[in-house]
Amino acid sequence: MSEVIQDRRSAVDTARAGHMLERARWAAAAYGEYDAATVEGIVAAVAEAAHAHAERFAADAVAETGMGVVADKVRKNRACSRGIVEYYRGHDYISPRVDPDRKIVELPRPAGVVLALTPTTNPVATVYFKTILALMTRNAVVVAPHPRAARCSAEAARVLAEAAVAAGAPDGVVQVIDEPSIPLVQALMADERTDVIVATGGTAVVRAAYSSGNPALGVGPGNVPVLVDASADVAAAAQRIVDSKAFDNSVLCTNESVLIAEDAVADKLRAALTRAGAHILDEDGARRLRAYMFADGHLNTDVVGRDAAWIAGQAGLRVTPKTRVLIAPFDHVIAEEMLAHEKLSPVLGMTTVADAARGIRAARAVVRIGGAGHSAAIHSENPAVITDFAAQVPVLRVSVNVGNSTGSAGLDTNLAPSMTIGTGFVGRSSIGENLQPHNLVNWTRIAYNSDPGVVMGNFTGIDPWRAPAGPVPAYPRASNDRDGAVIQAAPQRSYQSPSRTTDVNLDALRAELRALVVEELAQLIKR
Repeated sequence: MSEVIQDRRSAVDTARAGHMLERARWAAAAYGEYDAATVEGIVAAVAEAAHAHAERFAADAVAETGMGVVADKVRKNRACSRGIVEYYRGHDYISPRVDPDRKIVELPRPAGVVLALTPTTNPVATVYFKTILALMTRNAVVVAPHPRAARCSAEAARVLAEAAVAAGAPDGVVQVIDEPSIPLVQALMADERTDVIVATGGTAVVRAAYSSGNPALGVGPGNVPVLVDASADVAAAAQRIVDSKAFDNSVLCTNESVLIAEDAVADKLRAALTRAGAHILDEDGARRLRAYMFADGHLNTDVVGRDAAWIAGQAGLRVTPKTRVLIAPFDHVIAEEMLAHEKLSPVLGMTTVADAARGIRAARAVVRIGGAGHSAAIHSENPAVITDFAAQVPVLRVSVNVGNSTGSAGLDTNLAPSMTIGTGFVGRSSIGENLQPHNLVNWTRIAYNSDPGVVMGNFTGIDPWRAPAGPVPAYPRASNDRDGAVIQAAPQRSYQSPSRTTDVNLDALRAELRALVVEELAQLIKR
């Protein structure tokens, strides 16, 4: 009986995935014909709706996940709504690009259906970010949230979906899984109607996306080294580092993980860190913290996104309630030293080095342990040291004299603001930059003969895209589709006879059989 129920649930999950993607594909086909002005209006309406709910969803995310700081999540939600629109204002991912000198015309082609996997650490900001990028580039998006953040993520996606449709987008251009499960997400990832997967989350999630058989844009984990050299403004560096580590309780993967201080400024730096709100542990305190956070050689996930005072209390340490960051000294950057690994909490490992060259080697060692291709930070006034640091540490973004949490994420630098940080080939990722709209567009290139004697036609003012002539027709739903969430069973699935069971609801079974017919017809139409 249990196997039959399991098979039936699997069939229902597969059918749900198929229905969502079919609806998304329908929406993507319609939306892909919209012109730039219409898309701009839709994106603006969605961004405004997201911004209006930034505080509400920040509080909801902290309440549901137990991670982070409401005020900091508000900032991220605002940055990933109005902030994204402002950053890309004037960028056009829709109109044809004409280059008469090269005799090439480029036509943007949307990816189609984007499957957006979103994490528990930055749930709503990532929903905002990926949805707005998808809409900017005329794609449909299906949001698959982390189960621990499903409620706030789904509600946020629904607000954005309603705003998009109200502004003229096709029904189904934004969808979300209300009750995520591994089989359902696997079905979505493997389905040929998914055009690209954008995966933000743990290593297992990203690897699953890459192995799904569909194109994927995934990112690797961070483990950020930060070097303070002898030329640095020590007081400013300490304040920035503490602010960055305390920001949203370090749930951004760009947060600093290991502080490397040059001996010449180490004592001064410790004093400045303390003034900024950090608590520097002694050797015994570091040992107890290490034992609590890495009891079995792996990070205790209970600490992720929790505040410093709470973590100290759990480790049996006494600190003031106002402590913002715990700093745990250690001697050598080696894989066996757990404080040299990623922590996703306001806990910072700290070590000292004789000079900047040794500091760079220590930063390289941190990245070898974890975080290859991700990011690093340096506080220095010496361009030569900064250049050597960037050239020798195998990461693709280096933040200078700024907190790395918001620096490499583009909130406090001029990097593209992003909740998805590519690690490139170094980090086994297909994307090496902060995810941007152009990553969700392909370009068809019309290329004329390069012979100067062959004249290129005049493409000025020609645009194949049009504003919709009227409201887009509603997506055609089956009669058993309740609020756009029809449960369809997969074809060729056998079921145990109801007469042999006592727990099968006949009405539910009839509904599944009706849905089976609908799915079979849909498959025939596709063929």
